[in-house]
Amino acid sequence: MNTSQTLRQESSRPQRCFVVGPIGDPHAAHGSPEREVYEHNLGIFEQVIAPACEKYGISAVRADGIAHAGDINEQICRHVVESDLVVADVSGGNPNVMYELGLRHITGKPTIHIGETGQLPFDIASIRTIRYQRTRSHLAGARKEIESALEAGLRDGFELLTPARVLRGLQTGDGPAAASEAGDGGKEEDEDSPGLLDDFAVIEDGLDEMADDMEAITRTIETIAALTEQSGTEMLDLTQANAPMSARLAGVARYAEKISVPAGELHTVAAAFADRMATLDSGVRAALGLIEMTPPDERGEEAEEFLGQLMSLDEAAQEGLAQVGSFGTSVGAMVRVSRHLRKPVKEISAGVKLMTCAITRMGEWAAKARELAGSATA
Repeated sequence: MNTSQTLRQESSRPQRCFVVGPIGDPHAAHGSPEREVYEHNLGIFEQVIAPACEKYGISAVRADGIAHAGDINEQICRHVVESDLVVADVSGGNPNVMYELGLRHITGKPTIHIGETGQLPFDIASIRTIRYQRTRSHLAGARKEIESALEAGLRDGFELLTPARVLRGLQTGDGPAAASEAGDGGKEEDEDSPGLLDDFAVIEDGLDEMADDMEAITRTIETIAALTEQSGTEMLDLTQANAPMSARLAGVARYAEKISVPAGELHTVAAAFADRMATLDSGVRAALGLIEMTPPDERGEEAEEFLGQLMSLDEAAQEGLAQVGSFGTSVGAMVRVSRHLRKPVKEISAGVKLMTCAITRMGEWAAKARELAGSATA
């Protein structure tokens, strides 16, 4: 009996599958792009993914099916990282989907890619993807392919994807650096290959840029909050003056126009912040792994400074998360006020989601850094 079978039998909890993919908007007008995305992906979930998982006693859930109360963005991140299995629909290369998929790949946990034929992003073309078309017969075929992938994975174990293999190699010393130290059988080390201090320097530069991104996001949120307060005062005056609805609508339109630029900036900077997180994540984790393997008295000042930087950045990030989270909650209610607000609110909400996921992962860096720093002083 192999390891995956043993673990599956010994587990006292049912296996969970989190489905990553575009969600759309179930409340959007019929025929709108948002409603079409919702109906299409719900159909893929109900006709393809959920039945395939159910065959093996796996409970599948989408983001809109999370039943527990709490911050939805944090819950999504936790499901992406902690679920036993993730099935990701990569059709169209949706930015949020690709970011969540990047977080998942680093964990090394089982992940299955599916995607609509002709809409697969090129940057993950090397990873096996189950393809489907929007016909009954092709959807049935895709379901059977997922079932086959699950059967093979449960029987033989799921293969690590490339990012996880690279990270595991760095952490265990089985990668190229270890081979170069293996004596006559290894390759001679490249004179231009970066060393640990070089890697730390690159990562620290990236962390500094993330700190700059957070400051820019804070300034943008403050700008939107100030404009929101001004608009609230104007709307209150109009209400007290019993102004006609057309005048109030004009006030909302002015407000939407004023926040459109900072809303776009928020989304752009948040996306840059999330991209840096995805780019640095494997390097930071590898660096933490190397520090963990090094005796505390041999780490040097650079390693301790690196741990301190991770902890400091997380403290600032947690303060920002509280501000971003409350801001995102208040903004979400505005979308029902007028169609003029839909675009800026959509950009703000997307930015908040990206920030929340990235900061959640940053907290994991800091937790490990605190553990390592504590072991050095013990």
